[in-house]
Amino acid sequence: MKRRLDLKPVDPEADAKWVNARLKHVTLGACIVIHLLLVHALWGQWRPIAVVTAVFAMVTGTNMVLAQRFFSQHTRTAESVRFVMNMGANIVYGLASDWALPMWLYLPLNALWVDRFADPGARRRLGWMLALVAGVALLDGCPPLVPACFVLASLLVYFISEGRVFLTHQALRSLAQQHEELAQAHLQLDRAHQRSREQERLSSLGMMAAGVAHEINNPLSYVKSNVNSLMLDLRACQQLPPELQEYVEDVLPATLDGIRRVTAIVADLRRFARGDPEAMVEYDLNQEVAVALRIARGQLGPQCDVAVELKDLPHLFGHPGQVTQVVVNLLMNATQAMPDGGRIFLSTRMEGEEAVLEVRDSGVGMTPDVRAKMFEPFFTTKPAGEGTGMGMAVVHGIVTSHHGRIHVDTAPGKGTTFIIHLPRIPPLELGLSAPDGFTRARPDTA
Repeated sequence: MKRRLDLKPVDPEADAKWVNARLKHVTLGACIVIHLLLVHALWGQWRPIAVVTAVFAMVTGTNMVLAQRFFSQHTRTAESVRFVMNMGANIVYGLASDWALPMWLYLPLNALWVDRFADPGARRRLGWMLALVAGVALLDGCPPLVPACFVLASLLVYFISEGRVFLTHQALRSLAQQHEELAQAHLQLDRAHQRSREQERLSSLGMMAAGVAHEINNPLSYVKSNVNSLMLDLRACQQLPPELQEYVEDVLPATLDGIRRVTAIVADLRRFARGDPEAMVEYDLNQEVAVALRIARGQLGPQCDVAVELKDLPHLFGHPGQVTQVVVNLLMNATQAMPDGGRIFLSTRMEGEEAVLEVRDSGVGMTPDVRAKMFEPFFTTKPAGEGTGMGMAVVHGIVTSHHGRIHVDTAPGKGTTFIIHLPRIPPLELGLSAPDGFTRARPDTA
């Protein structure tokens, strides 16, 4: 016959109650055994037996009531009362039984229940109990060897019990610390696993974007070539109907312009998805801003009013594709901060040897807590599944790699302004030379 294993969840509070109940039962059983031994030692002396039994019944009943919450932090007063009562009962047992040997067993039993970790005054009360019971016994004529042996036994029981309790507390603290460390390690592992999945998804999205752009570019080249040939052929005709003349003068040129715009968007998307791994090159920041606007135009929507103010800038030196990615991410961040629409202001200007890119929105703004974590990888305020939390981390990484800096001005309900400073010529590594027309920037001006 197969035995069924019932696996139940561990309940520490239920286990503590079960152990407490078992201890009370064991203690009650020990008290009954000691009392029976004492009655046996007094057999035939009915009056002392009656006195001892009456005191035993009263003390045992009171102890059962007071010990209901022995392990609670609110039982110090009850423990004091219990110790005083037990001390008086031991003296009565000794006087009534002429200090018979079984009554001394109550001293180690009381010492076993002393817990100075739960009650700092318990050790002092135990000392008073042992001293008073032994002193009364000696004054009543008890042989000194008997109280000395049992006082020593009680102290040994107490110190051994205290040592075991101390070791148990240490083990519990160690287990609690290990549990906390394990929980932290599990949390970090879970975060690392989530980040790995997000990175894999971002990599897959980049590859897919590059592939889609490539597939669009091939048929688009045929469309552009055919439309251009059609327009040239129509222009070569001397006599055209008015409806075809309109195509030559208006429709086909507009169509070619639209095709050129689509081609530019596809090229921008391919470069954007490729990650621009090539070396730093000369680029026009205003041109990259225009590329970013074309990429993000479909996401901005009609509810977002974009104002652009681009000042004349000299050419910069860096990774133009990465700079485009910075502008796209900032525009997307501004759009998401304005779910009901609003205004985005985008501008460029020069300040000394630095180009300044400013993106300001009229969105919901950020709290100080969000502001402090906004550049952390995988941090997002969006619901689960709606954001990777990598956009602003990528912006920070790109700007830092260009030896630039970011200033963020934001407040809840007052929108957000990103001001990015990019050096005209980032500090070059040893052994590299600046391109034609550029001079190497000094460390104090870059």
